[in-house]
Amino acid sequence: MTTEIYRDAWGVPHLRACDPFALARAQGLVTARDRAWQLEVERHRAQGTSASFLGPGALAWDVFARRARLEDTARRCHAALAERDPETAAWVGAYVDGVNEGLAGAGEGSFPGAAPEFARVGLAPGRWEPWTPLAVWLSTHILFAGFPAKLWREEAVRHLGPEAVGLFATDGPGTAGSNGWLIAGERTVTGHALLAGDPHRFVEDPGVYQQIRLACDEFDVVGLAVPGVPGIAHFGHTGTVAWAITNAMADYQDLYRERLRRTGAGVEALGPDGLWHRAARHTEPVHVAGEDTVEVEVLETGRGPVIAGGPEGLDDGTPLAVSLRYPPRVTGDLGFGALLPLLRARRVADVDRAVDAWAEPVNVVQAADTEGGVLHRVAGRVPVRAAADRLRVVPAWEPGHEWTGWHTAPRAGLTDGVAVMANQRGVAAPLGVEFAPPHRADRIRALLDERRTWSAADMPAIHTDTHLASAAALLDRLAALDGLTGPAAALRERLLRWDRRMDADSEDAAAYAQVRGAVVRHLAAHPAFAALTTPPAYPEVLLPWLALVPRIGYALEHLLRAEELYGVDRPALVRAALEETAHARAGRPPARWGDTHRLAAWRALPGPEERTGAPALSGDHDCVLCTSAVPGLTDLAARGPAARYVWDLARREDSRWVVPHGAHGTPGHPHHHDQLPLWLQGELVPVVTDWAHLEKESDAPARR
Repeated sequence: MTTEIYRDAWGVPHLRACDPFALARAQGLVTARDRAWQLEVERHRAQGTSASFLGPGALAWDVFARRARLEDTARRCHAALAERDPETAAWVGAYVDGVNEGLAGAGEGSFPGAAPEFARVGLAPGRWEPWTPLAVWLSTHILFAGFPAKLWREEAVRHLGPEAVGLFATDGPGTAGSNGWLIAGERTVTGHALLAGDPHRFVEDPGVYQQIRLACDEFDVVGLAVPGVPGIAHFGHTGTVAWAITNAMADYQDLYRERLRRTGAGVEALGPDGLWHRAARHTEPVHVAGEDTVEVEVLETGRGPVIAGGPEGLDDGTPLAVSLRYPPRVTGDLGFGALLPLLRARRVADVDRAVDAWAEPVNVVQAADTEGGVLHRVAGRVPVRAAADRLRVVPAWEPGHEWTGWHTAPRAGLTDGVAVMANQRGVAAPLGVEFAPPHRADRIRALLDERRTWSAADMPAIHTDTHLASAAALLDRLAALDGLTGPAAALRERLLRWDRRMDADSEDAAAYAQVRGAVVRHLAAHPAFAALTTPPAYPEVLLPWLALVPRIGYALEHLLRAEELYGVDRPALVRAALEETAHARAGRPPARWGDTHRLAAWRALPGPEERTGAPALSGDHDCVLCTSAVPGLTDLAARGPAARYVWDLARREDSRWVVPHGAHGTPGHPHHHDQLPLWLQGELVPVVTDWAHLEKESDAPARR
């Protein structure tokens, strides 16, 4: 059988081959053809070489990637995979062969669909190695669990006291989440289960998820792949079983405060046995386009790579070095052994067995099959260690902070035929510290409880719900005020009548956001938090977790409702923010939420298309339609639904999906941004399963 590539009306690739290896090669080939620039950016980011063509703005990431030893960890994991699971290693290798074939000529203007970014930076596509997909996976997810939040807690506890952990234990500016819900057959019009949701990540262009279909003699799967990684890891439908994930919000990465000293032979670290031990040390050059090469010292102690500071401390002279311990560096396993079994799954039990091999990121998995089976569990490795390790940076030289095993993955059932996971303190609660507030999960369940049965066509109304329950904390504070000036009193009454929906065309939502932002800024400027305004000189990539305004913005509900807040006169502060906002709005044309709440998609190399204006967005951080601005700092949303899906177990062809931009990664291509209008409106694209309704590409590779 020859390998065949088909496309549906939205340019989504449907691949058919004789076996998983030919199919993996075809997946690599078509991904390289569609997203050559994206693949090369991700390869370079994983290697810590992106500044060589993106310039100084990429240097901070490259330095972090080198110091965290991402490439070396990927190499180790691939070597272990080849020994432990040679079939999967060969399958990954077939994907890499396809990528290399597809990248040939991708930077040349004469190549069909050539990415113009290569010419703009003078870059030619490089060669992928067998371990590159593992490096891309690791690079994509190394910050997913938000370990830098421990640096924030360290600072907050030091300056505010231990109660600060609870006050700020909410979704932070760098934490990724998702919505996901499973409706059992007893609650659907077809009698078969539905899975639906949307992963919340930084919205990138090209997107972080690739719609694709993979079919061979062993399986036929539609789903959302991660470009650069074979198979369909997170969201897939085989026809008889479907699965989806959300971030479990588990804590599985530890930070250690190290005591380091230089000796004539190198660098030593003080261990928990009271002895000094040699740390691994070498230097690496990081090339920066247009600037001098930067020499990076790479250190690794018995705990892990040193990601901040060193023997001389941080750049500001703070005597601190911090090492990172993360599971793949310890175990040599990234969980790639789960990928082929997921594609081969036929029933929920198969998915369950497959994700037993999952490593990171730690996820909540939901699955359902055509026989009525359902699954709701955590998958991934979370180390057993002291409670302090989960909260803060712990001293490397003190005993008691070792990893002593792995937690058993928690499981849960359905309640009245429904399971909802939106990063709240649910099934994964024993494994984490910071979770999302319960508002999204509570709202999804409340919507599902409004009627008994649901269909796939009903799901977009849930995806796009804009009710903001977290607004109650501020509105309650506003309701308690008296003695306001006329404009402030009128604004207060308007907000108290507001339906609490963050719709793009809502003037009330815009007014609420203005008041909220002013409250956040007033709180951040209060002397109680003065010591947190300037964090120590940690590496730049870690600073979003340490910025005071975003931390206060995301924790505003807790800070307003706490019984006492470090002597802050919150009624007076809220009054001042309301009066300030009312004065600023006086005499100005009415503003709508979508005027300032706009999509700020990340592009490695921003292009001229950005000058056309970013689209207006509905939603907010705590809405089901989670389009995350940073209150007090910006209304622009860099994070939001990186895809939406509905998996129908009655008929796979009734399933639906959409991505923020399109199936193709090349600017100007017909399928580059053709799904954006649908994504903005909450509409979904049909999942096509009939090969007769697809268009076959004439230049598909003829390989057995």
